[in-house]
Amino acid sequence: MSRTRGRRRRGIFEPRESLTDEEVDHGLKLVIRDGLTTQAMVTLTGGIFLVAFALQLGASNTVVGLLAAIPPLAELLQIPSIYIVERVRKRRLVVVAASLAARLCWIPIILIPFFLSPERGIFVLILSIALYASFSAVSHCGWNSWMRDLIPQDRLGAFFSHRLTLSTAVALVISLVAGFFIDSWEAVFPDLAAYGYSLLFLLGLIAGLIGITFLARTPEPRMVVEEAEDGFFAAIRKPFADLNFRNLVIFLGSWNFAVNLASPFFTVYMLQRIGLDVSLVVALSVLSQVMNIVFYRSWGQVSDRFSNKSVLAVSGPLFMLAIFAWMFVTLPDVYVLTYPLLILIHILMGISLAGVSLASGNIGLKLAPKGQATSYLAASTFANSVAAGVAPILGGLFVDFFAKRELIWTLVWRSPVRELVFVTLDLQQWEFFFLFAFILGLYSLHRLTAVQEEGEAKEQEVVNELLAGVRRDMRNFSPAGGLRDMVKFPFSSLRNHQKRSSKEPPKEETVDEEGTEPPDSRRP
Repeated sequence: MSRTRGRRRRGIFEPRESLTDEEVDHGLKLVIRDGLTTQAMVTLTGGIFLVAFALQLGASNTVVGLLAAIPPLAELLQIPSIYIVERVRKRRLVVVAASLAARLCWIPIILIPFFLSPERGIFVLILSIALYASFSAVSHCGWNSWMRDLIPQDRLGAFFSHRLTLSTAVALVISLVAGFFIDSWEAVFPDLAAYGYSLLFLLGLIAGLIGITFLARTPEPRMVVEEAEDGFFAAIRKPFADLNFRNLVIFLGSWNFAVNLASPFFTVYMLQRIGLDVSLVVALSVLSQVMNIVFYRSWGQVSDRFSNKSVLAVSGPLFMLAIFAWMFVTLPDVYVLTYPLLILIHILMGISLAGVSLASGNIGLKLAPKGQATSYLAASTFANSVAAGVAPILGGLFVDFFAKRELIWTLVWRSPVRELVFVTLDLQQWEFFFLFAFILGLYSLHRLTAVQEEGEAKEQEVVNELLAGVRRDMRNFSPAGGLRDMVKFPFSSLRNHQKRSSKEPPKEETVDEEGTEPPDSRRP
């Protein structure tokens, strides 16, 4: 009897040659449950709450930038993780082990307020986040490949859309409740604010560990690995010899650098410079996510009718406009237009990021030649990850330099009886980075003009189609769609599948195992 149990234990992570329809359906239910619990963990442990916790510990702007840089840089580990997955060939084992290791890294973070000084706590926070992101990257690589084989191809889009819808609903509710909890905790225990975040992180860890139990019970079909004709590093050089794809990589790299130069400091700016409560910052983030959901499907319809470049040509400038508007939120302090501007900015960011995330992912898929998608998209993701990782580090290093600098632009009206002075622009500290991000964003949009894609349309046509799609969706409103991508591409799954079919694959959204963002998260 004991030998039988031992064999069963040893074989629990063994893939199966084939799965019945019932096993597939049961597996999909478990993937949905894992998505909900994982999203709960990501919501409670990342984004606004992570930044606010770091600020409670006395983190500098450099530390905030470093925390924002770690996840995209860690995603570079997906490339060597391909070989781990292909060597072990037990993706469930790799995913469960890596996810467990990653989520246990939150235990030291939870204990920081109880046992460590703020200085040592910041060091442990950085180290733990680095380990968490590294293990998570390994998990993402195996999970994406696993899902490609588990989920029927004709149900991929519908399944992930449903999973994203449910996960987004969970994220919105949890983030609002958690935001009000933090404000209430700080009101009752003003000297113990950091302990409130530890409680949130503990709940997030519990949710994440529950998610692992769902992963461990999800069936895995046997992995098929095809030998590549060229070595991986030889293949990854090919995209840079392709002029059109090289232009795309330059655009995406410069765009990610511009966005990540400023976006990690939006939360810091609202909490410290404007003095908003955590719950209000969370509410603004929720507003942005709701707009993201509403417009995601409409951007997809525009992309199908015209091109991804056409979507980027409209959504990109719209997002840059939102960044430009950050410079006028304070002049130099809170004024009558501060709150209306914050609402408008988050609406614009939600609308535009839905288009940018959709089109920037799809255009890489479309321009990568058949049979070489892995190497082409690996090159693209490498550039994106480096740009997204370097930008907030540089921003954090230089933001203190601008703390003692100020640029004021005023208009003066003099008459015989009075003198009126109007402050039209006042740049201090973070506003300088918003300006730099705006200028770099304009440069990246200029680089987009060098990218060629079939089906390009004029901006006015795209706007008209977008508005028409929104009107249709609002008449029959449904929260279908999803949030921004995590910019983590399933290299190993493409490598396994790119030679199996000569037919054009349907467009689909791939979501990593750690749930929806962040992107930005990926980011404070």
